[in-house]
Amino acid sequence: MDKNKTGFASAVIVAGGSGTRMGRPKQMLPLGGEPVLFHTVRAFLAAPQIGQVVVVTPPENQVALAAEFEGLTFALPGSTRLESVINGVQKTAPQAQVVAVHDGARPLVKPELIGRCVQEALIHGAALLAVPVKDTIKVCAGHTVQNTPERGTLWAAQTPQCYRRAVLVEALEKFGSQKDATDESQLVEKLGVAVHVVPSDYTNFKITTPEDLIFAEALMQENFIYRTGFGFDLHRLEPGIKMFMGGAEIPHTKGFQGHSDGDLVLHAICDAILGALCEGEIGILFPPTDPTIKGISSVEIARKVLEIVRRRQAEIVHIDATIITQEPKIKPHYDTVRNSLARVFGMDVKNVSFKSKSHEHVGEIGRGEAAMCQAVATLKIRS
Repeated sequence: MDKNKTGFASAVIVAGGSGTRMGRPKQMLPLGGEPVLFHTVRAFLAAPQIGQVVVVTPPENQVALAAEFEGLTFALPGSTRLESVINGVQKTAPQAQVVAVHDGARPLVKPELIGRCVQEALIHGAALLAVPVKDTIKVCAGHTVQNTPERGTLWAAQTPQCYRRAVLVEALEKFGSQKDATDESQLVEKLGVAVHVVPSDYTNFKITTPEDLIFAEALMQENFIYRTGFGFDLHRLEPGIKMFMGGAEIPHTKGFQGHSDGDLVLHAICDAILGALCEGEIGILFPPTDPTIKGISSVEIARKVLEIVRRRQAEIVHIDATIITQEPKIKPHYDTVRNSLARVFGMDVKNVSFKSKSHEHVGEIGRGEAAMCQAVATLKIRS
């Protein structure tokens, strides 16, 4: 399991379908500006109970996921959903106490529901998310109604479906050849293990038709809020050290003094991002009293902040930074710094603003002894 996570469960996300009803694999259709599967993976990475995420998907999807997320485990899909589940479970960590199996095309699952289902499986041995059926169900032969089940006893099963690892492994070993099983719960039930129902919500639906994608897009917009954070930093200018600004090295006879590489532009922006998330400031993540990070690149600080952004299922939509300094002249470096910031934060450069102001020869900044940076960052955050 991922040594950087403390979760006790492994997740198997099944995303190997051909997408015949949608014209192409539905797990890679765009939703909210990125593939459906990205949203699904991000939800599981945000659940603290999950220590490992196994994605069962074709090689081309694996490449795209590996470029976006760190620490994922991959498995190849089988010819049926059940074979894909078996392939994924084989890649889960033996020390995982619980395995959560989820459809890759359910991107709106909430991390708190994942956690609740995992906890119930730990207690009961098996659990699944489900919602009460809202419509009256008819059992038919052809187009003729045979009977009407009591609606109050009917629940629509969702995923994740979670099991103690030993329970799921035994069920797959004994009944894994039953290709007609539509979920793992049917196999676990054959073992005599009672499956506990965890009430879910109706937004955790599976994207199967083009209409589902429209509904998901609308729900995502409702579930996001926008926040803007403010950041500030100030450093002394010292001769004989390199100057870093927004992740780019700027030629000058002086540089910004600091416990790190002194990149006050990145520091101010990172604090603005953390401010929008209400996640403190970079001095908490990288305390200046820690000698092991002396001279650390501020790009590494930004990467840590981006991990928090991803965990919170947020997106940086705009950055605006202003450096106030008497020297050097910054205008010749505007494009260099903007492009560097876009690379560091994984943004389109058109959404990154960087500019400078002089201090009109007033005070320490005006004498070329220091510089400051002010920044704002606007984030789209899943509520």
